[in-house]
Amino acid sequence: MNKNRDLDLPLKKDYIPNLAYDSVIFGCNGEQLKILILEYHNTNLFALPGGFVKKNENLDSAVARGLRERTGLDHIYLEQFHTFGDTLRSRPEVMRTLLKANGYEVPEDYWLLQRFLTVAYYALINYDEVQPMPDALSDSINWYSIEELPPLIMDHSVIVKTAVQTLKGNLEKKLVGMNLLPTKFTMRELQQVYEAVLGEKLRRTTFQRKILGLDILARHEKLFSGGAHKAPYLYSFK
Repeated sequence: MNKNRDLDLPLKKDYIPNLAYDSVIFGCNGEQLKILILEYHNTNLFALPGGFVKKNENLDSAVARGLRERTGLDHIYLEQFHTFGDTLRSRPEVMRTLLKANGYEVPEDYWLLQRFLTVAYYALINYDEVQPMPDALSDSINWYSIEELPPLIMDHSVIVKTAVQTLKGNLEKKLVGMNLLPTKFTMRELQQVYEAVLGEKLRRTTFQRKILGLDILARHEKLFSGGAHKAPYLYSFK
């Protein structure tokens, strides 16, 4: 029974039981890599944005829906990177705490208290262009740098660690900069994205030679903002 908040719980008849998704939403403004984390109402519990899959809904569509609800953005690059199904990730007491904080007392066999497998995705956006929106169970949703993440519920810290490793491994073959940069960008802007993701400084000449050798960029006009002799070229992904 809900005593405190005007909130409708998801009904078992509408969703695939025992299946959830969690999203590691990476944001980068060219200087720092951050992750979107929500705080559940009146619990001091922090988690990745996630949700459940409707019975008449594709998995990818469910994740895109959740991202749209939290960021307001469509057409975000999504990468499914791992399924987490360890028996130890089942923590019914966590869900019970969340429900109780919102005024719900549920029976022991309630479907949201059961064991869930979660399919994890990561997304890439520019966090300067997003005003995050909390969901009905959350008080806030904010950007946190990877080095300053709060303690996360269940196995969400493991999910984040796996996502970061996957993102670094996919830097070149998946062209992650496409979702973090404008259509046309300078080589320096691209290098800043790589440095933010990798967490280290790169030599300019070495980086430029490597990237140009991949033959993934098209070169355009120069970006004139000062002295003409110093103007950098603009690039876009082919």
